Amino acid sequence: MTANELIKKVFFIEILQGLALTFKHMVTPAVTRQYPKEKREPFPGSRGLHALVKDPETGKEKCVGCGLCAAICPSQCIHIYTSEDENHKKVVDRYEIEVLRCVYCAYCVEACPFGAIALTDHFEYSGYTRKEFYYTKERLLENWDKYMAGDKGKMYLEKFWRPKAVDFGAQQVIKEEERTRQ
Repeated sequence: MTANELIKKVFFIEILQGLALTFKHMVTPAVTRQYPKEKREPFPGSRGLHALVKDPETGKEKCVGCGLCAAICPSQCIHIYTSEDENHKKVVDRYEIEVLRCVYCAYCVEACPFGAIALTDHFEYSGYTRKEFYYTKERLLENWDKYMAGDKGKMYLEKFWRPKAVDFGAQQVIKEEERTRQ
């Protein structure tokens, strides 16, 4: 044992250094938040509760029932039931999401060529039964009105959840097809 190590043991130098560090952190302000009282703004583009996007012109859902979102979903939490109307056009009868099974990967949002489904920035929801987390088409449309109404939804879709098909000109093709039908 060297003289330096002996001095450290006799005067408890390492213990005093540890106590000094502890005291230093005792007097600095805490970095934790008191969550229910102090709420943090969600980051832009965060993945929260699901919503079905409403078309601002018609006020109806944008979903056409193609099923790409349900097909790509890794947790298989999206269920779509469609039928045909008298014009042989596909109509979405039921659109349901089991939120408790969702892993919030947002593949459904990215896969949708029409931008019909979105993940809102609302992340605080709770319930006592599983049924409360089973979102139907009506509830998903309510989520859009509640959390993404007005310019917020438009900006959110344009900035973060814009359909990737727009990048390849698919939106123009779809609009041209609609014009030829009319």
